[in-house]
Amino acid sequence: MATVEGRRLNRGHEKRAASSRRRLSVVGVLGELLITAGVVVLLFLGWQVWLGNLLSSNAQSGEAQALSQSWSRGEPAAPAEPADRPDPGPPVIQAAPENAEQFANLIVPRLGADYTKPVAEGIGADVLRTGIGHYPGTQTPGDVGNAAFAAHRTGNGSPFFDIEKLQVGDSIYLEMEAGWYRYVVRSLEYVPATGVGVLDPVPQAPGISPTDRILTLTSCNPVFTADERIIVYSLFDTWYPRAGGAPAEIAALTQANGAG
Repeated sequence: MATVEGRRLNRGHEKRAASSRRRLSVVGVLGELLITAGVVVLLFLGWQVWLGNLLSSNAQSGEAQALSQSWSRGEPAAPAEPADRPDPGPPVIQAAPENAEQFANLIVPRLGADYTKPVAEGIGADVLRTGIGHYPGTQTPGDVGNAAFAAHRTGNGSPFFDIEKLQVGDSIYLEMEAGWYRYVVRSLEYVPATGVGVLDPVPQAPGISPTDRILTLTSCNPVFTADERIIVYSLFDTWYPRAGGAPAEIAALTQANGAG
């Protein structure tokens, strides 16, 4: 009897063990399926973000080209040789535009031979989705004081993704209806996210009256965070009236824009 009872208990134990193994097997398969699904979703989202950012960047470049064409009426003048250019005189100063109005293109050779992005008034989310924003209350390009601009480093086309690559002596151009305003990079700075002193007429010097024409670019830092801000300061060098054509450094880009 004991032997029969023992066999019965062994069979019951084996059935329970088999059932337990089946349950574990099902759970394992479900777990693997969920992990695989999660990886696929993350890859898809990453692709969507990357693709969306690329499309936004291309759209911004297209907007800048269209704006340039509208000023040049599709026929940009050939750039004059430096010796042939008359003294341009004081730069033409444009009045502050309306909020969200596109009024300039930012052209930065260091960031690519085809780098051109539209600039609109304001720094709200609606403006920064379309490119670069101009801080209201700061100067417009060419004027004495501080003309300050902001853009994203990640997302929304990432216009300032490579801003840290700018070097002292690099050219930065603001193209507007009157022509091209050239600034030269002087320094980079990192400040806390609350460091609004960079927007002062003389950056970081409140109460001081400006004598220079300053261009300030601001963006978040490090990449993918908003812990602090990276700042690039430039000083006005000269301007090129549209009638004389674009400066030689960016002539190929502006001619391609006009031909587009």
